[in-house]
Amino acid sequence: MKDLQQQANEHFLKGNYEQAASLYEAWIETNPEARLGYWYLGLVHLLTGQDADAQLTWMLLMAEAAPDQIDAWTLELVQVLQTEAIRKESQQDFQAALHIRQSIQAIHPTDVNNLLQILWLSLELKQLSSEELANLGLVEQLQAEPSPNVDVELLTTVLRQLLDQALEDPLVLKLVDAGLAYVEHPEFWIEELLPKAVTLSKLLRNNTLACRYAELCLAIDPNHSETLLRLSSFYQDAGRYQDGIEMAKRYFMGCQTLLQQIMGNALVLRGLMTAGAKWQEAETILQTGTDLLRAFINSYEVNPSACLDASIMCTPVFFYPYFGDRPADVRPLQNQLSSLYQTSVHTFIEHHVNDYQPYSKTHRKQAVNRKLRIGYLSRCLWRHSVGWLSRWVFQHSNRDRFDVYAYFNHQSRIDAFSQRWFADNATHACCFQGDALGIAQAIQQDKIDILVDLDSITADYTCSVMALKPAPIQVTWLGLDASGLPAIDYFLADPYVLPENAQDYYSETIWRLPQTYIAIDGFEVGVPTLRRDQLGIPTDAIVYLSAQSAYKRHPDTVRMQMRVIQAVPNSYFLIKGSGDQQGLQAFFLQLAEEEGVTSDRLRFLPQEAYEEDHRANLKLADVVLDTFPYNGATTTLETLWMGIPLVTRVGQQFAARNSYTMMVNAGITEGIAWTDEEYVEWGIRLGHDAELRRQINWKLWRSRQTAPLWNAKQFTRELEQAYEQMWAIYRNR
Repeated sequence: MKDLQQQANEHFLKGNYEQAASLYEAWIETNPEARLGYWYLGLVHLLTGQDADAQLTWMLLMAEAAPDQIDAWTLELVQVLQTEAIRKESQQDFQAALHIRQSIQAIHPTDVNNLLQILWLSLELKQLSSEELANLGLVEQLQAEPSPNVDVELLTTVLRQLLDQALEDPLVLKLVDAGLAYVEHPEFWIEELLPKAVTLSKLLRNNTLACRYAELCLAIDPNHSETLLRLSSFYQDAGRYQDGIEMAKRYFMGCQTLLQQIMGNALVLRGLMTAGAKWQEAETILQTGTDLLRAFINSYEVNPSACLDASIMCTPVFFYPYFGDRPADVRPLQNQLSSLYQTSVHTFIEHHVNDYQPYSKTHRKQAVNRKLRIGYLSRCLWRHSVGWLSRWVFQHSNRDRFDVYAYFNHQSRIDAFSQRWFADNATHACCFQGDALGIAQAIQQDKIDILVDLDSITADYTCSVMALKPAPIQVTWLGLDASGLPAIDYFLADPYVLPENAQDYYSETIWRLPQTYIAIDGFEVGVPTLRRDQLGIPTDAIVYLSAQSAYKRHPDTVRMQMRVIQAVPNSYFLIKGSGDQQGLQAFFLQLAEEEGVTSDRLRFLPQEAYEEDHRANLKLADVVLDTFPYNGATTTLETLWMGIPLVTRVGQQFAARNSYTMMVNAGITEGIAWTDEEYVEWGIRLGHDAELRRQINWKLWRSRQTAPLWNAKQFTRELEQAYEQMWAIYRNR
């Protein structure tokens, strides 16, 4: 009898399951009371894929158990299965171990540690689905009363793996929340969870889930400085504007250093501006920020052991162009900050990084006996304004003369739009997730000749890469004006988008393309989803439209727009855009009342989910009223493409001249205003003069075949000629 058991076990351990099964059956036949024989015979069936036979074997014996024996026999069976599962795990046979543990789950569904093992094995095998995670019921078990006995080390391992592999699953957040109740020092988890929240927000663009992870960190430590900082930004990006402002103020109140105060103040300003309609408070915050920045510039000393974060040259100065048209005052401040940041970066690299050197004039200028390599770096190569506009350069690139590299910065995957317009039209395309030094090293390894920054100060991680100077020639195009980094050689412009004296306050050399700094072949247009009768607007009414983000809604410009509406009988004003909708409506209604415009002439429209629908709905408007001191850019191009007259106010800064250059390059001068008075006059005139509107509409439709603005192929040739000229200058220095 002992010999049969011993022989069966030996065959079982060697994986000779057929022989083991025969011996276990013989053992059971000679000793029907040998429960282990049944347990192991069923286990053999399980391991050979005969799940039904395994269950039947176990059930036959369990049916003979007295009521007071069932729990003990069940525990005995589970121990047998558990022992074999552990052995399989030690042999790295994870699939078999998972199968055994799933059987344990069927027998003992509330065994938390077994559920954790199932989860660990599924993650190791890359087999976990959201449905399977939910079916485990782990969250409920961890929250059960009384609290289960949990293997904390295993729990910790599983949670970390889940955060790495299934971060976007909301159930993972619930599991982490439930699991933290079992760890001894949950405060240590902030260092793990907060970077995941940043990944969700910046890389995966899931701000709602990012907020929830940051809120979990805040629950662990309500005064954690970086959590307050990050959560404020997440709230703002998720449209929870007031929460974002309050969190930013909490962060600012706890700031100890000048640098922290600058970032905290800037974050409050960001909240106020993204919400909109809080201009008076925002102007006070802006002035405080300016004073802090000047104090920082005057007192900063480079520390080789501590590198400045690129956010210092982005967030604090981002909103200056929205408050006023003062480039001669603002640009020097931007240039100083950017120069300080770059000095800090290069000093840190020199002292702490042995395998990287920023590209400099001391590099040997080897002759290029190949096509020039042009790299485009951006976080926006998707259905974003930068993506919609830059895609044509990839489409029309001269592959006989240039190799084009698409660097998707802070992007985890390439979606269908990015694949079609960028990856498929590039010599090489790759995604990066925010490691500035790693990106710079990759660019150097690719031997890029000219690196083009498409983000400017809208993305601090792009600024970090550009500051590292990985290419001999670096250019800024699109984005938000120029960054002021000394590492940038050229800023692309045209004869109109910057005034003649602009070089006086730009650190970059302004390279003016011959006609326009942007051109497209057109836009995709969907089917209209709005009609005038749905909005209660008569068919013979004059409809004005303004579709912009909240921070472009300067009150002085809104007043000008209301003067236009007030002066044109039977006119209506359509308003849409991002921001705190309730606050913005109150803002517009108040200014309308002050200018004598009744509220029934204003219509507040929701934003469309897709840009194609927005463009189709533009046809509701007879006239579009542009913003100032920050004009539309993509919105202006969309307006002109749809053949709609536009009124714009021209200023001195880049942001105040976008619509001007686009209209000129579309062959239109009607609607271009150089003063506030002219803006109102053009708005009124276009409202009264139906024939003038028809003429502009006809010109714009005709311009599709003739104007530089709609000839992306010609623009690409001019851009590529500029690249070759830049390279020739570099080679001849």
